[in-house]
Amino acid sequence: MSFSARIFVTLFIIFASEAKFLPKSRNGCRALLGDTLIKEIASYKNVKNEIFKYVLDGDFKHKTYDELAKFVDTFGARPSGSQVLEDSIDHMIQLTREEELNDIVTEELEVPHWIRGTEKVTMLEPRIKEIDVLGLGRSVNTPPEGITAEVVIVKNFEELSNLSNKDVDGKIVVYDPIFTTYGETVVYRSQGASKAAAKGAVASLVRSITPFSINTPHTGSQNYDDNIKKIPAGAISLEDADLLRRFYDRGEKIILNITMSSTYETKTSRNTIIDLKGTDHPEKLVIVSGHIDSWDVGQGAMDDGGGLFVSWAAPVILKRLNLRPKRTVRSIFWTAEELGLIGAYAYEEKHRNESHNINFIMESDEGTFAPLGLAVAGTQEARCIIAEILKLFKSINASTLVEDDSPGSDINVIIKNGIPGASLHNANERYFWFHHTEGDTMNVEDPDELDLCAAFWTAVAYIIADISIDIPR
Repeated sequence: MSFSARIFVTLFIIFASEAKFLPKSRNGCRALLGDTLIKEIASYKNVKNEIFKYVLDGDFKHKTYDELAKFVDTFGARPSGSQVLEDSIDHMIQLTREEELNDIVTEELEVPHWIRGTEKVTMLEPRIKEIDVLGLGRSVNTPPEGITAEVVIVKNFEELSNLSNKDVDGKIVVYDPIFTTYGETVVYRSQGASKAAAKGAVASLVRSITPFSINTPHTGSQNYDDNIKKIPAGAISLEDADLLRRFYDRGEKIILNITMSSTYETKTSRNTIIDLKGTDHPEKLVIVSGHIDSWDVGQGAMDDGGGLFVSWAAPVILKRLNLRPKRTVRSIFWTAEELGLIGAYAYEEKHRNESHNINFIMESDEGTFAPLGLAVAGTQEARCIIAEILKLFKSINASTLVEDDSPGSDINVIIKNGIPGASLHNANERYFWFHHTEGDTMNVEDPDELDLCAAFWTAVAYIIADISIDIPR
């Protein structure tokens, strides 16, 4: 797939992980797996306990949090294509070498580098007020004097389609959907500009995709249709969106001036691959992963610093404990996830001929709060195996298996080819409060919860990499 195609590929894959369903009855799992395999999985209880003791009470206690804090404090936000992102990759490589893990490879790829400039929205009528705004990824610019136009507000695409082109032409479309789930609501961010432009709109604003706000706009990627004129696109806070809606419902005319500028180019970045080689089948891989880039607002502590560091910790903890599974545990730090899963597409293309060796792939990209289990894609037999493994984690309330055919963001690029995998299912009810905002800082991370996630992630990866059978496809 070409670089431009990777950038503009429909971004639904990022958000499909929201479609989670509670598992069906697993009474048939014993018949599928048999008593021998079930007993084998149960036998890993002592190894699991060893890992948890080392992370929760031993030398690794709060190590994940401390290293994440140092990383976030040192580098802050790590936008795709930036020098600070490349410096942060170098840091992770050096940190890993200090743990005497030297099987490290980086793979270069071309990534987008979008830099926001001036962003200002002023309400001119019915009164003068500054509206807080964050441009959406790759938004085009306004003219230097900005765009001044009347507002039309819609709750959804159906309302927009019911308007005539005359009703929308030359106006600013504001979407104000009420947050239900991220997967359902984010389409107004990712597709809103092109759908509005198709009706003749000159700009598009969206109520931030979040259930909670303290006047905090949420940025994020959006996807232009190449066959439709590109118009500026931004996100406004819940408070300002609701204010505009109240004016609009009273029949008052709303006039906004929008001024936005940015630059866009391509740069070279790297995926980072760390292997703890397996003893019996080193060619077979159990992958743990998280993305290392972040948006330019906030510090990327939660999205996805936590996921990055629990995936870094897994091979490190196993190496320290001299636990070498039969298969290789591979940690991948994806680059340029936020602007379209660019690193994941590059990895899948480069390693396509080796995909038969991916036994299982995991990703943490929706928070590292208290672990609850895994959201799993795969056959019924594959899910039964993972469900049996998760029984070992009942003591920390992390034995839930959520059936999800698209459980991650980056890993969906690989899972869609029939490879089984999972994302971390955690108590992330407040994740989207801080997601893609200035609020994504170390203050949202908890050292004890990070320890639980690191121990859980490591133990699950080890068991899958060491059991006698491959995860079936």
